[in-house]
Amino acid sequence: MRTVNTENMKEPSAGSALKASENSMERGLSKRHVQFIAIGGTIGTGLFLGSGKSIALTGPSIVFVYIAVGIIMFLLMRAIGELMYADPDQHTFISFITRYLGKGWGSFAGWSYWIVLILIGMSELTAVGTYFVTFFNTFGIDLSAWRFVIELAFLLAMVAINLIAVKVFGEAEFWFSMIKITLIIAMIVTAIVMVAVHFNYPAVHMSGSEPASPAGHAGIDNIVNGFSLAPNGWLSFFMSFQMVFFAYEMIEFVGVTVSETQNPRKVLPKAINEIIVRVLIFYVGALVAIMLIVPWRTFQPKADGSFTSPFVMVFRYAGLDWAAALVFFVVITAASSALNSLLYSAGRNLFQLASSAQSPALRSLGTISKRGRVPARAIIVSGLLILLSPILRTLPGFSSAFVLFASASSAVIIFIYILLLITHYRYRASDDFMEDGFLMPAYKWTGALAIAFFVFVYASLFLAADTRVSAICGLIWLVCFGGACLWRNRRQSAR
Repeated sequence: MRTVNTENMKEPSAGSALKASENSMERGLSKRHVQFIAIGGTIGTGLFLGSGKSIALTGPSIVFVYIAVGIIMFLLMRAIGELMYADPDQHTFISFITRYLGKGWGSFAGWSYWIVLILIGMSELTAVGTYFVTFFNTFGIDLSAWRFVIELAFLLAMVAINLIAVKVFGEAEFWFSMIKITLIIAMIVTAIVMVAVHFNYPAVHMSGSEPASPAGHAGIDNIVNGFSLAPNGWLSFFMSFQMVFFAYEMIEFVGVTVSETQNPRKVLPKAINEIIVRVLIFYVGALVAIMLIVPWRTFQPKADGSFTSPFVMVFRYAGLDWAAALVFFVVITAASSALNSLLYSAGRNLFQLASSAQSPALRSLGTISKRGRVPARAIIVSGLLILLSPILRTLPGFSSAFVLFASASSAVIIFIYILLLITHYRYRASDDFMEDGFLMPAYKWTGALAIAFFVFVYASLFLAADTRVSAICGLIWLVCFGGACLWRNRRQSAR
């Protein structure tokens, strides 16, 4: 077994032809920052709000789905980690696609990924406004007229955090992650105590749900009694994989921080290797704790099709009536963390794209601020595009079109993951291969397994009517934009 080199070398070891790129950004992220950024990347609003839907889809077996998908995403991260370890001065892992697959695929992946980040950022900003309006409506306070102001204030705060310095961004993500982790641990501990004392709870009326959630008790029997791998049919079981996959989306974000991390070759392997442990504790642990308290068949959609937060249900059953306010605060924190991270990643990706662009206007975005040593122009442009969300929302028919584009963008990211795994394979076969680097284990088999899984997830999008259009749009984007990028690259190479 090879030993991972953890020295903070500026150049790869002797025998490797890969030369580190020039890095003009400040390495202001510490080990603590990166570890919690990695944790925050695996915990989004979906766990706090959307886990009820995934539980309802296939019952307790959803735990095995989360574990299986978590292992695949861990393999993806090991591939990205090996590439970033070899050249820790790259601002984004997308640049490796250009290096090993060519400028055509690099252009497709770079612009597609940046557009995906902007669309997800617009979704997160919209979600922030929705959470605020919905929460205060429960107290009879109507903030719908102030929604744009709320969203603008949140976005400005996140842009400011990103512009000051990377250390400020890292500190904000540290505390965002701490808040999310604290709630998850508190919920798990609450569940353990309720099971230990054989807690019985009365029927509870959840906001927006009719009728009231039935009375019950805390116990392991809520999970094991009548257990079936596919209680709602095998189609629902297979559909759960795509739902869980999208819950893990953006787990790769920690790979963007490497060029601004202190001692990256020491910090990166530890942060990535801990991802699988975090999956087991924060996702699997939370889901098991929820189902110990709430029988999985209790999760039913409300009139609007949404599901009550399982976290709210657990705390309400425990007699904590202020649970809704607590979970709301953490959900806002999770949305803020996601928006903060998306701005960071979008800024770095646009900076990387601008640095190699031919257009003078676009190249002007590839500059670093003198004071904070961050890609300020790229961050501001990305923030302005995200701000279009509440403005465009006023246009007729925009909402339905935006939902289509956002869901299609989630399909497109599967192509990027596949390209990254192919890139890793090409790197291993190149003269750049770093034998004493952070090596992906059995890469030929594990890489092929991950690619096969991503193909399976994409194919599953065609099984349901609400995802079929997104899958078709994703293929159209691949053929049209991908083909255009490849054609343009060949024309330039022929000159």
